[in-house]
Amino acid sequence: MRNLVIAAALSGLALAGCSQPADETATMATTAAFEPAVMATTADINEADLRYRISTLADDGFEGRAPAAPGGIAASQWIADEMARIGLEPGNQGSYFQPVSLLEITLDTARSAFDVFFNGEPLDLAMGDDVVYWTKRNQPEVSVDASDLVFVGYGVVAPEYGWDDYAGVDVTGRTVVMLINDPGFANPDGGIFNGSAMTYYGRWTYKYEEAARQGAAAVILIHQTAPASYGWNVITGSWSGSRLSLAREPGEGTFAGVESWVTEDVARHLFELSGLDFNTLTASAAQPGFTAVPMTGLSSAGTLYNSTRTMDSRNVVGVVPGTERPEEYVLYTGHWDHIGTRDVPDGEDGIYNGAVDNASGTAAILEIGQAFIANPPERSVMILAVTAEESGLLGSAYYGEHPLVPYSQTVGGINIDAIMPKGRSRDVIVVGYGASELEDILTEEAAAQDRYIVPDPSPEAGYFYRSDHISLAKHGLPMLYADGGIDLIEGGREAGEAIAADYGANRYHGPADEYSADWQMDGMVEDVTLLYNVGARLANSDAWPNWYDGNEFRALRDAQRTP
Repeated sequence: MRNLVIAAALSGLALAGCSQPADETATMATTAAFEPAVMATTADINEADLRYRISTLADDGFEGRAPAAPGGIAASQWIADEMARIGLEPGNQGSYFQPVSLLEITLDTARSAFDVFFNGEPLDLAMGDDVVYWTKRNQPEVSVDASDLVFVGYGVVAPEYGWDDYAGVDVTGRTVVMLINDPGFANPDGGIFNGSAMTYYGRWTYKYEEAARQGAAAVILIHQTAPASYGWNVITGSWSGSRLSLAREPGEGTFAGVESWVTEDVARHLFELSGLDFNTLTASAAQPGFTAVPMTGLSSAGTLYNSTRTMDSRNVVGVVPGTERPEEYVLYTGHWDHIGTRDVPDGEDGIYNGAVDNASGTAAILEIGQAFIANPPERSVMILAVTAEESGLLGSAYYGEHPLVPYSQTVGGINIDAIMPKGRSRDVIVVGYGASELEDILTEEAAAQDRYIVPDPSPEAGYFYRSDHISLAKHGLPMLYADGGIDLIEGGREAGEAIAADYGANRYHGPADEYSADWQMDGMVEDVTLLYNVGARLANSDAWPNWYDGNEFRALRDAQRTP
């Protein structure tokens, strides 16, 4: 997963990395080794079921479930078999699979170069130390030549906030330089955006997308640790070597030629060379009415050489048909993939099993599907296990662009990404608190469990935008992302914080994220029950929850629901 909120908050994880698939020469895992357990047949969420499914998906036989590797493909087949066995109907025209084609682009760093020039002279920015760059274009060679730099503030076009950093400037063929996060972070008391809590406009993914829509040839993001919520080391560790993206048909998708980051020190030097004051201009960028500023004397140029290959993966989708309004759907999502295997010295563990992240969430959505089979809902329920989350939310992004059910017929969704076996908690954390009316239902159902709701501890970090639900939310669909908290029944906050910190420091994205029969499961059972209850409320009602007024996705949803 990209977004273990509790562990991140307590251990300083940056959670911005992208992992790559395991070596495809690995031995094919088979499903035959995994015999079905005796499963519950009631609408109750069952501990034995969860244990069985988590332990199976986190088994070494699936070799870390890399999205396009043999172990991952075998794991997705097991999930489909499990859906069929418990009675879910195929969700894609008779198939349990939605194919997802992935593109791996490997930058030839020895031959490639991207630099900034001042009055025609190169600054010789060092890859890794000063700058990190790549391309999403499926081309063996991508060039940028004599592209003038222009500072566009935060690079945001947000009509609902009355904000347009590109107003009055044509950036076609130019290199746009911009800040990470959104203006509300730097101006939390200015009544703009969502204050210090990040909106979608603060995410680097949005900034690259918007720059491409504006016609920019290249994008330079300025890294600053506080607004990014992670250090430069995360940039260098995450954006090097091979990268995965969705494989697209010719003409599908628009990307700037070069996407890059530079350090704050480099950015300050660029501003100084151009005769601009960094502090003054960045402060101005957080004020209404900001206008883009040309960076006189500065241009970018370079050529990126790439090798590419296409790999096949798949989302897995099953449906519980509704008894009264089958054309209306409630959606549950969770990613089945993890990060595969790594070459390690003899005697060390090179399999990254991903038991918590996210065998737990996949097991949960299967268990929820089974509960709906036992207690048929009025509306249909879709169980969607997506691929390639660890590589950039790619499976959910593909579904977001190619939904199997129109958004106008999808009521809302719940994403489950990493449930830690930490025991029962008094609190429930809502990531992206204050987003949608789904939280109203969650609050009522949590109260029925004698629990209370708390916001995620670091809203300025934008964790809501770092897991699969954002791929649906950005298309207008109200999505909920909640998790059991850290105020534990046994041990209180101190115990909860210790468990979360241990996971973040010692297990997250490491080979130690393994299932154990010693796991304390009562909290997980209660959390999954809560999320089932929220979905059941939706699935047995005629309610259509929306985003709260002022949310950046509200206008999209309103348009979908307009007759």
